[in-house]
Amino acid sequence: MLSFDDDFTTARAAPTTLPPTPETIRAQVTGGILSREPVHDLDTERQALDNGFRRVRVEDKRVINGQADVNQLVPFKYRWAWDKYLAGCANHWMPQEINMQRDIELWKNPRGLTDDERLIVKRNLGFFVTADSLAANNIVLGTYRHISAPECRQYLLRQAFEEAIHTHAYQYIVESLGLDEAEIFNAYHEVKAIRDKDEFLLPFIETLTDPNFRTGTMEADQQLLKSLIVFSCIMEGLFFYVGFVQILAMGRQNKMTGASEQYQYILRDESMHCNFGIDLVNTIKMENPQLWTPAFRDEIRTLMKKGVDLEYAYAEDTMPRGVLGLNAMMFKEYLRFIANRRCQQIGIDPLFDKADNPFPWMAEMIDLKKEKNFFETRVTEYQTGGALSWD
Repeated sequence: MLSFDDDFTTARAAPTTLPPTPETIRAQVTGGILSREPVHDLDTERQALDNGFRRVRVEDKRVINGQADVNQLVPFKYRWAWDKYLAGCANHWMPQEINMQRDIELWKNPRGLTDDERLIVKRNLGFFVTADSLAANNIVLGTYRHISAPECRQYLLRQAFEEAIHTHAYQYIVESLGLDEAEIFNAYHEVKAIRDKDEFLLPFIETLTDPNFRTGTMEADQQLLKSLIVFSCIMEGLFFYVGFVQILAMGRQNKMTGASEQYQYILRDESMHCNFGIDLVNTIKMENPQLWTPAFRDEIRTLMKKGVDLEYAYAEDTMPRGVLGLNAMMFKEYLRFIANRRCQQIGIDPLFDKADNPFPWMAEMIDLKKEKNFFETRVTEYQTGGALSWD
């Protein structure tokens, strides 16, 4: 019989510390081990190596044809891609945040806009509502699965979401103005200048979205690189700019101010998309210099010239007469200026001699911070609260 006067100090044995094994750890978690010693970490890295896996190193990463685990974001190698991802998140916006009341009143007023101004609005919406959908499909169904750097994939996910926001913005404008949705959304079939641009892009989308397409050969890697250049330098870096100039020019004249504000945010996003694509192209070139052959560069120059011609035809279609202080001939000079800049950014000699920028104010729209009356509208350099700086 037990007596509470008994001395247990000598009878109680010291707890036994068992070696850390999966069994002892599991028992300790369930209360089966009396040891109060901390559980020692298993040699997980050694076990992973035994199973044919090893931890990702920076030097293992490549933008294409990489062998490192794409699910491991860190360690970072392509910090520029991660920084662009963070910048995109900080610049988040949604279309419904912009007040469209003044635009609605102006559009419904028979004397509010000229026929030429109304044509510009409808043509731009007709192109952009499908262009951003094409861009999103190209990212989600094509580019993303061929890029093996997780930092770059992270930005592509953000970019795809931004393309969805842009499509939403154009739909929001169409709905706000009470436009014929069938006319606007079907314009890429019915308006030749729009259809020609989309048909130029489609083969490059189909290359990357083909489920049988794989990188890893000289030919396939050049096809991928070509598609990336077409989308970053020609689609987002050239095809969008006539429309941006036209709508932003209206905003500068206090017309369609809500639509213009949305285009400013879209322009800022697209500028970052373009710059990310150029960085992606240049990194692939650096890691795979064998792809950048003279014949390949000549092909890119030909595509760039074709892009200029298509966008100039679009400018002529959208403004058959001078309007807003603009005319189609001004865009010929502007497109040559932009094309030269894109070529230089990826290491190709300029295509056109003495091309100047007839719209210097566009650089301000892209590069400079804007300050607006906070009680009238949002600041153009809108940032989410966590990223906002009051300096």
